[in-house]
Amino acid sequence: MNRLRGFLPMIGPPGRRAACLAGAILSGAGAIPLMPAQAAPAERSVQFDIPAQDLAAALDQLGRQAGVQILYPYGVAAGRRSTALRDRVPIRMALDRLLRRSGLEIVRITDRLVILRAAGAAPPARTITRPAPPRPAPAPSSTRPPIPPQADIVVTGRASQAPLDETELSYAITRIDGPALARKGPLSTADLFKQVPGFWVESTGGEASNNIRSRGIPTDGYTSVALLEDGLPVQYDGGLGYLNTDQIYRIDSTISRVEAVRGGPSAIFMPNAPGGSINFVTRTGLRDPGYTLSATAGSFGYERVDGFAGARIAPNLGVSLGGFYRQADGLRHSGYPADRGGQIRAGIDYDDGRARLSFNVKRLDDRVILYLPVPLQFDGSGNVRAVPGFDPLTDTLAGPDEVHVPFKTATGPRDFDLSQGTRSRITFYTMSGRLALDDRSAVDITARLRTGSTLRNGLFPIGRPMTGSDYLASVMPQLKAAFPGTAAATIRYADTGTPFLPDSNGNGLVVGANLLSVWMPMTEFIADARLTRRFDRWGHHDIALGLTYDSARLDFDRTMGTVLLDVLGQARRLDVAAVDRNGREIGALTDNGFVRYGSLFDAVSLRSSNLALYWADEWKLAPRWRIDLGGRWEKIRIGGGVEGSTPVNLGDAATLADDAVLTGDGVIEPIRRHFSGFNWTAGVNFRPAPSTGLFLRLTRIARLPSASEFNAYPNRTDEAVTPITMAEAGLTVRHRRWTLSAVAFGTHFARLPFTDYRFDTASNTYVERTSIADTSTIGLELAGHADLAGPLKLDVQATLQDPRYRNFSYIELAGGLPVTRDVTGNQLIRVPKLSLRVTPSLSLFAGRLRIDTEFVRYSDRFADIANTQRLPPYALINMDVNAKIADRLAIALHVTNLTNALGLTEGNPRAGSFDAGGMGTSYFLARPEFGRTVRATFSLSY
Repeated sequence: MNRLRGFLPMIGPPGRRAACLAGAILSGAGAIPLMPAQAAPAERSVQFDIPAQDLAAALDQLGRQAGVQILYPYGVAAGRRSTALRDRVPIRMALDRLLRRSGLEIVRITDRLVILRAAGAAPPARTITRPAPPRPAPAPSSTRPPIPPQADIVVTGRASQAPLDETELSYAITRIDGPALARKGPLSTADLFKQVPGFWVESTGGEASNNIRSRGIPTDGYTSVALLEDGLPVQYDGGLGYLNTDQIYRIDSTISRVEAVRGGPSAIFMPNAPGGSINFVTRTGLRDPGYTLSATAGSFGYERVDGFAGARIAPNLGVSLGGFYRQADGLRHSGYPADRGGQIRAGIDYDDGRARLSFNVKRLDDRVILYLPVPLQFDGSGNVRAVPGFDPLTDTLAGPDEVHVPFKTATGPRDFDLSQGTRSRITFYTMSGRLALDDRSAVDITARLRTGSTLRNGLFPIGRPMTGSDYLASVMPQLKAAFPGTAAATIRYADTGTPFLPDSNGNGLVVGANLLSVWMPMTEFIADARLTRRFDRWGHHDIALGLTYDSARLDFDRTMGTVLLDVLGQARRLDVAAVDRNGREIGALTDNGFVRYGSLFDAVSLRSSNLALYWADEWKLAPRWRIDLGGRWEKIRIGGGVEGSTPVNLGDAATLADDAVLTGDGVIEPIRRHFSGFNWTAGVNFRPAPSTGLFLRLTRIARLPSASEFNAYPNRTDEAVTPITMAEAGLTVRHRRWTLSAVAFGTHFARLPFTDYRFDTASNTYVERTSIADTSTIGLELAGHADLAGPLKLDVQATLQDPRYRNFSYIELAGGLPVTRDVTGNQLIRVPKLSLRVTPSLSLFAGRLRIDTEFVRYSDRFADIANTQRLPPYALINMDVNAKIADRLAIALHVTNLTNALGLTEGNPRAGSFDAGGMGTSYFLARPEFGRTVRATFSLSY
């Protein structure tokens, strides 16, 4: 240890020595007559081999390898993560690398001695003889042992902010630090979560509107996994209909690290989080001063600029500014700019050791395309193949023909613009503060106000592709009934009138689609207040008592029209006309490609308020034993109103498209519902050695209904509190050259409503049915890292699970008669039994070049609950190359789906989630992985 060890005998016992020394150095080591930082630099070059680790341990290791004594404030260095240093450089340069954005600066450096202090702690001038007042530091607990040098400090999902090693946790966590974020360069928020074991992620929707599931939990979107920023939910209810949290969240250079809690205590501290919580920790000018600038270019016209600037403008005050701007044609050829926009964040932070206050404003103004299922076919052997003329890796049905389309409604024409995609204009105002009441108690308060709106325009394919002749045969009875004298029907392109022939698009196929527009303005206020206290009785306790309040107002305006398209990349609208025996047109099924205007209408105003009280106790019962207990009581009130709808005829006798346009009837049906429930969790950790941890945990959760579940049916009675039981048993082992985490889990949902939304192509409207059922899943999560021979490293993540429906039956018509189908024991839809990710990496030239090759494998899945439509297994290969060109300049190359593998993540939900119709038909719709993409990023940091 090099922390002023020669001075320790004059101060007293070790615990008091550390506290006194930290206070003395934090008060400003420059108060004693030291030479300036530039005096007598040590230019002697040394070969360093220091891994990324706790900064205090890294400084100790640097001192040993350089043969110098390093004196530094341990309280500032402990808990901060250092970068790896494997190079032959002068001692001064080595220190500069380790101390970058660390909060420490060099006071004096010689060939034998280095003195560091907290950045900005020096007095303003050398003539000042009275030292600055010391910065208070929390007194260490006499019962808390020091954190091991290799400890990973965890803060998410805990009652206390005191340092705690991962082997002491009674739950599983995945950490992704800043360097790892830069190495991976995820295309979307959901893409990042693929690194978390136990998570099944569908990121094929684009940069937003993706799905995530954890440990076999049977709900989509973000209904069971909470997205947090600095410990507070980005959106209290992440599963609001058509408003997933990832639609309003983007990763950029203002993010310092990510901590993902899998299961565990998430449901105690956070709402709607039985599957886990993912916390994005932001950079600040006080904690992470420095500057970064990066530029990215890649496939499909991808261009992006990220930047961050953080500065400490006073010893206890920092400011920061950062964000990104991106434009791209999209990961599929849509024929128009698909993604364009960005966000900016400005913040100010104060921390004097006793009081901490932070405020930041973030503005998101971004639009991204929503990718939906594409046409595919089964060959004679049941294998998935491309439809002729349509590339499932790079094509999409969306195209310029759906941009600025006249859309008839009962209140007048509207402009449907598919190029708007998911357009989010959101402003977040976040304030957080912490006040230490004494050396054992503190109060934390965090609040966030969110204002703005999201517009979501999408093209949703329906039914199945079929030949033009088959489609005409299916609508002939309808045309003959509407237009007597109909002898035949024709198809033509709506824009040019050119006939649609079997060879017009290379396959002769047509498909239906819904042009859907949803506008959702939302205002939300979230506040969390927490009292934490430490005390010693029958061991050591860190307790937390908290209160969370949320108030949200959301409007939901939805309009939809159904069109007919040809099956082609950038599909075009088709018209169908009825002709008499002389070939003369006597009427039309469609109008400007629309089979039905107003095939869906919703006008909803929602209000919700949530109040939650929670408590947690981290109880260190003995040196090797810890017990974690927690409880949460929560209540939700849902109010508002839903306007009823009625079909109207707009009066155009030449077409059937406007005969039943749904519009508001002016009758508002009120929503008045409230639900409450209690969650509890108990976990125990046994640590037989500092490098090994074992844990058990049992959690019981009462999942409350979401406000948006009453959008269309304000009086529905099937919604109720869902009981969830989760059990976990884990092992964590940390070795000098390898680490291993293994978690066995079981999850049981009881009395969960499952609703089948199926679009009926005969009536051009949605029909639905609901069944109440249970689910159960058992599984195993594995995550490991190994330093192999020489520069070779290996990371492995695997999830093996058996997700099943229980007590599940539903009724359907067969031959006009009701038949009960029992699907108990079937596999949960879209969730694979096996997810495997193996990443060997090669580190060369003292760590200046790193090559990661990622091999991913998913087992087969099913698109429907009846398990009739199988989604085949598939494998992907991705690659990341990161090179350090100079001390401050780096380049990264990211390649996804290197081999252009065709892998399906989901089928077509609009064909029916209960029974999608099996695999007996040749053509179907599904959403595949994107084709190969390449991106290069140049980064400058200081």
